[in-house]
Amino acid sequence: MIDRQRGYLPSNTVREIIRDNAMLLPAISRFDISFGFGDSSIERACRDNNVDTATFIGVCNLLSGYGRSDGLQVSLPSLMGYLRRAHTSFLDITLPRIRHHLIEAINYSDTNEAALLLIKYYDDYVGEVRRHMDYENDVIFVYVDGLLGGHADADFSIEQFSVNHESMTEKLNEIKDIFIYHYKQKENARLSSALFDIITCERDMMAHFEVENRLFVPAVRHLEERVRATAAGSESDATAENHVSEGDAQPPLSRREKDIIREIARGKANKEIADELCISVNTVATHRRNIFAKLGIHSSAGLAIFAIINHLIDIDEVAQGL
Repeated sequence: MIDRQRGYLPSNTVREIIRDNAMLLPAISRFDISFGFGDSSIERACRDNNVDTATFIGVCNLLSGYGRSDGLQVSLPSLMGYLRRAHTSFLDITLPRIRHHLIEAINYSDTNEAALLLIKYYDDYVGEVRRHMDYENDVIFVYVDGLLGGHADADFSIEQFSVNHESMTEKLNEIKDIFIYHYKQKENARLSSALFDIITCERDMMAHFEVENRLFVPAVRHLEERVRATAAGSESDATAENHVSEGDAQPPLSRREKDIIREIARGKANKEIADELCISVNTVATHRRNIFAKLGIHSSAGLAIFAIINHLIDIDEVAQGL
């Protein structure tokens, strides 16, 4: 039985929570928990799938409106895996499916300029969502990976992560309302189905942003405080004991930062790097700033030398004229 005061517990079965709230099915998938779990408890299902139980329960309770989730102790690696899979679900499945259904619905009416403009408006919206989620994947999550490795970037803080989530759900709702209240056509069965998909997506996206705002951001904030406090204490001890040396290890570079260093050494511009790595130009620029801050190197030629010394690239791959 579900405890309405305490919410879901490790002893509850996965079957019970799905019966309580069928909308948890996407969450189970985004934690990469295999279906076919039978009557397994939450604790058993999480253990079998290498998922942090407290994080899974915290997300499910938040999505179902049970208990307090603010300040919950969560596993950031487990939560970031969930968020990454949610991004993939929105960008590769849900939003393309809605577009397909909208086009199919419009094709059953007389083609007109208004319909084409509405599809373009929807495509622009999807582009905005993609840029936001790419930024989270390539910048925010990389930053948190650094924190988990004990490195706090002095030039960045999770407080700077202040994208207006509400605007994205508002735009999706606006697209739906334009079709309902202003787009005139008969034979609306297909269009109604597409609009229902938009309503479901809007609710799913709002829940996704709640997980980010109430679980992810507070957890990152607490981690930042711990890492920076530890770093400050280490610096104080090193200064007092006069043990600071110029040969101290540099902050670790992420896999993506190493990729970008290689491309810079090959002489590629930000746009070329973005196209090569399938990320946005803004993401490349952010990575470059982070690389410069970590390494204290502020030129392409300097990065090329760093890449050669650290065996990131062969000398014959370096662009001439750097």
